[in-house]
Amino acid sequence: MRQVWDSWGDVLVAWTLAVPLVVIAAGWLVRLRIGRGQPRGEALRSTIAELGILLGTLPWVWMILTPVHGERHVILLPLKDLIETLADASTNTVVQVGANLVLFVPLGFFLPLRFPRFAGVLRMMSVGAALSAALEIAQYVLDLGRYSSIDDVLMNAAGAGIGAYLARVHVARREAERSYSSRVLLRLGWSS
Repeated sequence: MRQVWDSWGDVLVAWTLAVPLVVIAAGWLVRLRIGRGQPRGEALRSTIAELGILLGTLPWVWMILTPVHGERHVILLPLKDLIETLADASTNTVVQVGANLVLFVPLGFFLPLRFPRFAGVLRMMSVGAALSAALEIAQYVLDLGRYSSIDDVLMNAAGAGIGAYLARVHVARREAERSYSSRVLLRLGWSS
């Protein structure tokens, strides 16, 4: 844990300080959207999705693009880097694999909720892979002392897919609850 704090403490502190400011800005944005005629529920959902994308993804991207003392290297053979990392079986393994999987889960969850055209596990995996590949290329081009690995792209894409799956489950559950409520109201003789 000390290693994580030493490496990313500034990001964690900045994120913690940013959360209240972003929440205040989100409240203002909801009011602005309602004032422009957008229904309250839609304004709230859109703003929460944007907030989730911002707060759930940007800190990770900042961490990825932070220079470290290391050698720039490219690994294009799929699963090579992942197998070596898993064989290490250290705290670093958990951090590397966990972070790469979690990195795009918020994006995979919130982007389809904000922009329904991105709904779908495969679609979000493609978006996650494209964004991750761009970040890996940036790491190499900017010479940040990091490994640029195809396995990172694969794990980030899997994270986006997990997020999209969770969004699908969330939407299906809400629709089921809504339809159940409508059926109850109809049985009681009330229209929904």
